[in-house]
Amino acid sequence: MEQGKIAKQMVDFHKATFDNTFNAMSILQEQTERMVGMFLEQSPWVPEEGKTAIQDWVKAYKKGRSDFKTSANDSFKKVEDFFVTFNKQGGETKVKSGK
Repeated sequence: MEQGKIAKQMVDFHKATFDNTFNAMSILQEQTERMVGMFLEQSPWVPEEGKTAIQDWVKAYKKGRSDFKTSANDSFKKVEDFFVTFNKQGGETKVKSGK
């Protein structure tokens, strides 16, 4: 039983670390996006096609970042659910056979 609590605490620690790191990365990317936006506004020599390409790139990395966060959260949720089930069963996992 104690092993389940320790494992859950470890997962909680890793989730908190992931969330903090992800938030710091997001802030850095948003600041970079604002700087690039200001640069593009002040650069009349950059063609519209180039500006459009950069805007599309920004949308793509925002979607990728969002998808990654969703996937990570789903994975952490699955691990948390596993430990809830593990603890309810008294520390024994029961594997269902595919038969």
